[in-house]
Amino acid sequence: MGTLWFGGTVRPLDTEEASFNAVFTEKGKIVATGSEEALRDEYRNRITREENLYGGTMYPGFTDSHLHMIGHGEKIQRLDLSEVTSVDKMMSLLKESASRLPDGKWLIADGFNENLFTPAAVPHRRELDRVTSEHPVVVSRVCRHAMLVNTYALELGGIDAAVPDPPGGKIEKDNNGVPTGYLHDQAQDYIRHVMPSIDGEYLEKALLTSLEDLWEKGFTGAHTEDLNYYGDHILTLKVFENVIDGEKRKFRANLLVHHEVARPLREAGYQTGQLNRTLELGAVKIFGDGALGGRTALLRDPYSDDPSTNGVSIHQREDLIKIVATARELVMPVAIHTIGDLALEYAVDALEAHPPPEGMRDRLIHLQVTAPDLLDRLQKLPVVLDIQPRFVASDFPWVEQRLGKDRLSHSFAWKTYMNMGIACAGGSDAPIEPPDPLLGIHAAVTRRKPGESHSGYLPDEKLTLFEALRLFTTGSASAIVKEQERGLIKEGYTADFTVFDRDLFELEPDEWLDCKVTMTVVDESIMYDKRS
Repeated sequence: MGTLWFGGTVRPLDTEEASFNAVFTEKGKIVATGSEEALRDEYRNRITREENLYGGTMYPGFTDSHLHMIGHGEKIQRLDLSEVTSVDKMMSLLKESASRLPDGKWLIADGFNENLFTPAAVPHRRELDRVTSEHPVVVSRVCRHAMLVNTYALELGGIDAAVPDPPGGKIEKDNNGVPTGYLHDQAQDYIRHVMPSIDGEYLEKALLTSLEDLWEKGFTGAHTEDLNYYGDHILTLKVFENVIDGEKRKFRANLLVHHEVARPLREAGYQTGQLNRTLELGAVKIFGDGALGGRTALLRDPYSDDPSTNGVSIHQREDLIKIVATARELVMPVAIHTIGDLALEYAVDALEAHPPPEGMRDRLIHLQVTAPDLLDRLQKLPVVLDIQPRFVASDFPWVEQRLGKDRLSHSFAWKTYMNMGIACAGGSDAPIEPPDPLLGIHAAVTRRKPGESHSGYLPDEKLTLFEALRLFTTGSASAIVKEQERGLIKEGYTADFTVFDRDLFELEPDEWLDCKVTMTVVDESIMYDKRS
């Protein structure tokens, strides 16, 4: 009837010091915690299964509070350029990939980051043209708020000198007004609309690939946004229902619903809440701005390294307020992507104008550039800040030139938010960053890249290990108002566990990255098992 988990250390994370060595679960719930001897004695007539941790350490199941599961699966299957440090190497890899494709087939690659190049400049479409003129080429920037394409792809997308910037987007052009091949935010839709259509088989393969990788990394759940990028949103949702069926494959996936498909999904009969035992529909996702890397995050003042722009507003202030109002008509919370401080101001205005339904919370995703007046207003709202600690390791030091000293003092300010009593959840934004909780925890605590020895970027904003772990456990649960049933190893909570071979509390930060996941448990079911 029930399962005894024993043979290691259990960290419930209700306090920093708490630990015990056994847990008894039944029907997907935690029944009791304590010593192995006491639990064996009390539940001897109900223990029908035993699982030995073999010296490992059990934590509450980790949940990535913001990623794109299908996109992560695509990245695993595609050419990944995120670690490439030169234009020459990038072009060489693209040329090699093109050589294996039939003429006319699209060459798609992910994740270039010009800040790793010397000089830090985005290549021109002519460089992609030299790679191939036989294939349309699309290379997404690491933030996925921009893409670089060759001339072939521009022509298919109908983009020439006469095409204006679309609302919420930007087409980079040279001094003669000719497109360079670099497209920001909504301008990418010109290309996406002419790319090959995607079928259910493709989506299922990408989602399965992603799911298996997330289990392997110790994730028992994720809040994911995928429903408006692959053509048929109903088909995409059905793929999720088929892959994460809640029986054979369990994973607590909370699906954010892009605002453009929120009403169509409701009209198709889908309601916010549980779809099966582990799959659920969540908040309405809205993009407020772009990203700092491409200078499309919306700032109150111009960029310090490019005074000609202060970013891109995906929606004007009044339009954003209307979108939030529509979400309230559907009795749904919202999750707004806000990176710049002006985008945050727009979002706060909208949330104040239309509070969430009773019993629900909104969330703001990323929140990289803030301002004291906006944080004061956020304190009064039922909102969770959905942060990605790994961005500190990736965005510094180049982000210092983007923002300048004054703004930097209240940017990436995770500790400040928590000290103000504003709830925070932790995610990766995969495929933008690797969906590895240990990388996120390491960045939150050290505020530097692994292997570096300095005191960290903005060191006053460092979190403790306990605080960082709770971002991915209780924090993620609070983002969807599930903190009374998920995120702790406690009686009555879900039997979701992440087990490592060692106890993070006994190690130095750089040693965490050598730890191995030995077991991932969802709803009392083992989804990943590498115990020795």
